Amino acid sequence: MNVMRSAIASLLLLSASGALAHEYEQGGLHIDHPWSRPAPPMAANGSAYLVINNQGRADDVLLGASTPLAERVEIHTHLMDGDMMKMRQLKSLPIPAGETVSLAPGGHHLMLMGLKQAPQLGDRFPLTLRFEQAGEVEVEISVDGEEAKPAKEVHGYGHHHH
Repeated sequence: MNVMRSAIASLLLLSASGALAHEYEQGGLHIDHPWSRPAPPMAANGSAYLVINNQGRADDVLLGASTPLAERVEIHTHLMDGDMMKMRQLKSLPIPAGETVSLAPGGHHLMLMGLKQAPQLGDRFPLTLRFEQAGEVEVEISVDGEEAKPAKEVHGYGHHHH
């Protein structure tokens, strides 16, 4: 009987861990764990993060993204301007062949501008990524990580990593 309980517990753990991992593949691109932090109830903007591994032989370019959760999505990065860290919008983000590009707090990220509702811990929402070569890739953003931080920490000053 104990062997049966062990087997059932193992199966439940395996299925739960599989449900938590979410990754996507299209056109040589492997997109791993798209996520966002929870946002305060009246937040105007949020951000999303993910890792893109170009396993193909051709370079690709992230051209943009969209989600029903926000009016628009912009690609942003952080740059040092003197002794100040500043956020800057990018028109596109190159994804070279054979390389991995991380969109993470404190670096490249997707800004969700004009939130229609604030993402809450445990939520999931759709996001469509647009690539020059791979085309549109539908992913699901998992809202996890830490509770919302003041704006300056969310945009890189706190350097919190997932």
